[in-house]
Amino acid sequence: MTTQLHAAGTIGVFDSGLGGLTALRRLRALAPQYDIIYFGDTARVPYGTRDTETLIRFARQNVEFLREQGAERVLVACGTISSVLPKEDWAKLPLPCWGVIHAAADAALAATKNGRIGILATPATIRSGSYVQRLESRAEGLVTVPVACPDFVPLIESGKAESDEFRQAARGYLADIRAAGCDTVILGCTHYPLACRILGEELGNGVTLIDSGGEAAAALLNQLQGIPHSGSGKLRCCVSGDAGVFARNAEALLGSSLLPQVEQVTL
Repeated sequence: MTTQLHAAGTIGVFDSGLGGLTALRRLRALAPQYDIIYFGDTARVPYGTRDTETLIRFARQNVEFLREQGAERVLVACGTISSVLPKEDWAKLPLPCWGVIHAAADAALAATKNGRIGILATPATIRSGSYVQRLESRAEGLVTVPVACPDFVPLIESGKAESDEFRQAARGYLADIRAAGCDTVILGCTHYPLACRILGEELGNGVTLIDSGGEAAAALLNQLQGIPHSGSGKLRCCVSGDAGVFARNAEALLGSSLLPQVEQVTL
């Protein structure tokens, strides 16, 4: 998170695609009065298999786009960007920005009863070690089980979050987490809560799933408490890829008409 704080205004939210809608949904539920602009970089999804240099460039471009559209602060609703962006690069972004790592990790620490926490995320996020570092810096004696899930985002983006194909992939990825007896699992990519029914069923009763985007949205709003805002609840949604496909998949996965008309834009 950058340290500069502007007066409350339009909140920008970005992700590589559909996943950031989980954060948007929480923002709208908790603070419907804020103006929000959402950007899904669907032309370049997935982010989780890309190199750090490319991801830094994408982050700068996405934040700059949201700034040009009137955003005054940005929720980086992407676990991969939140994980790999170096501290010095957060400070160089053109707006105050919040990521998802700290809020999700802290929520997991508050939820776990046996100190065994699983982490499901993209390969880039798992390689960064960001969740493990945050967890271990806040508590001693934890057992952490990080698992890279490269197939999840492509399946969810193609509308297969409820499919047998997704369930089969989930069973493989969840094996180590189940074997370790984790009672809490961080959904470290904001896409993953869109598949929480299958993930919950495969993990079994008694396992708490942590929605990283939702927790980050709540944390951002908590920091804005007491700051006057000028919004009227307007919501704008833009994507860099096919707007029609995004809108159909978003409505199917979220089970509601959360979004207004989706615009296709060029960065």
